[in-house]
Amino acid sequence: MSVLNASKICVRRGARAILDDVSLHAESGDFVAVIGANGAGKSTLLSVLAGLLKPDSGSVMLEGVSIRALSGMQLARRRAYLPQNPRCEWPISVERLVALGLTPTLPALGGLPASFAPKINQAMQACDLLDHRAQAATTLSGGELARAMLARALVADPDVLIVDEPTAGLDPKHALDTARRLRLLAQSGKLVIASLHDLTLAGRFASRIFALSNGRVAGDGTTLSTLTPALIRAAFEVDACVSGTPGSVYVDYVLPP
Repeated sequence: MSVLNASKICVRRGARAILDDVSLHAESGDFVAVIGANGAGKSTLLSVLAGLLKPDSGSVMLEGVSIRALSGMQLARRRAYLPQNPRCEWPISVERLVALGLTPTLPALGGLPASFAPKINQAMQACDLLDHRAQAATTLSGGELARAMLARALVADPDVLIVDEPTAGLDPKHALDTARRLRLLAQSGKLVIASLHDLTLAGRFASRIFALSNGRVAGDGTTLSTLTPALIRAAFEVDACVSGTPGSVYVDYVLPP
């Protein structure tokens, strides 16, 4: 079982607290949707949880070991991280781009082992990319590149998956499919933490809501008990109506008068 425990995380930029005393405990089987307005600290929190940003104070432990004590290779074998708005600067094929997710397990010398082909094919199929196998990654649309980067994150079958806005720029079909796939990964025993702006997707697919407001925790708990009109107003300054049942949640919101 993978257990990620962040305790009293603080990140400051000058006089401003980006994250202020933020704690989060998550483990295998959780699909945690991190929500909050622009500037709430979501991306910063995910970077800290992924071990890419050292907080000014506080700690992140992965299975009882400080994430700062793990080497880059050890960390890459355990968790995958997908940043917001990923980019590809080289005209490599989509297949090669996805294969980069296997870097921590590749042999030091030689080409790509044939035994890795099924993993690459499975990841591309899961993200609807088989028709783009030989296409240069630099020619993909924004949504196609987002799916390719998600496939790269999934191909090594990580225990922990941390993704920042994985549905941004996707059409409805692929946004739903991505959120569904993240839920299935959690149900299969992975730990999934994803920031989401689409509150309906968060409510429909995540098992937990973790809300930030001005760098502080505004809510943390099961989806239906936490994603309430009161929380949404506090975090986003809008009036909201939350309806539905588990797996079929709908959120509508308007500016307050």
